[in-house]
Amino acid sequence: MRVGVPNVELMAIEDRDDAYLITHALAKDTLSRLRDVDTEQVAFRKGLVKLGRICGYEIIDGAMETEYVSVETPLTETTGERVRGLDNVVIINVLRAATPFVEGLLKAFPRAKQGVISAGRDEEAGMDDDGQFPITIDYVKLPEITEDDTVIVADPMLATGSTMCAVLDHVLDDAGADPADVFVLSAVSAPDGLLRVGEAFPDADLLTVAIDDHLDDDGYIVPGLGDAGDRAFRTT
Repeated sequence: MRVGVPNVELMAIEDRDDAYLITHALAKDTLSRLRDVDTEQVAFRKGLVKLGRICGYEIIDGAMETEYVSVETPLTETTGERVRGLDNVVIINVLRAATPFVEGLLKAFPRAKQGVISAGRDEEAGMDDDGQFPITIDYVKLPEITEDDTVIVADPMLATGSTMCAVLDHVLDDAGADPADVFVLSAVSAPDGLLRVGEAFPDADLLTVAIDDHLDDDGYIVPGLGDAGDRAFRTT
């Protein structure tokens, strides 16, 4: 399904594929702080947690239905609304950079099932002529995914799309999952990656807080925010 609400702006990517840009003011404010080279490790991790929580709330507001329910207050009975499907959410953590990002998502989806996939690109091999990296997947642990589930695959950076395509291959193809909805969620994306993932997985909805200018010769997003994993775990 496609979402379209006031806080989510549909943005065409070179007239070929669509991405959804999360335009919430706090999301943009938080991302700006994450981009800042002077933001140190603890603040960076907290920022990713905060951004994940905001994105989670935006997904709920833009893509999940509510239902009317009867509520007994201390004074009388009234009608309220509750979000449907909160027990049918699966969040896939693309290790390691997505760990604080997912921590924030879990504040919005506290009852979500969780999966983890350790996937990383071979930096030494470099990009091939098609702008892709070889991807190594070291560990996969996924919960059962049903046809009623909403799957959110989270990775703060969507650069070439090589890692995300490999992850989605495992989630949707190798595991044979056929969920109701699939969201690919990132903080910062490059047009190349959005196009690659959109072409390979047209049924997935691509959600991002920013679509940046381009990739440099090493496959890094420009202007970007650096290596999210290194900055969050202080491995630089």
